[in-house]
Amino acid sequence: MTLKFLGIIPNTPDTDSPTIWLDQETGDLLIQSYRATEEEVKACREIGSIPGHSTDVPDHETIVRLPKVMLQYIPKPDSE
Repeated sequence: MTLKFLGIIPNTPDTDSPTIWLDQETGDLLIQSYRATEEEVKACREIGSIPGHSTDVPDHETIVRLPKVMLQYIPKPDSE
């Protein structure tokens, strides 16, 4: 795996630092951020996604809260 650092919230303390990396082999993003609260997870389950799709969060997945300021580090598709 070859990772490329994309960004971190500026001026964060060294113990509270949402960060984004790009896996240069797959194009996947790896995101370190705040774990969603139980209330936020409950709201996501209530809204759901597409009809017939489970609203449960599998053990191998999680919901994270990505601060708005971090959106600037998400790469645009090559076509843009």
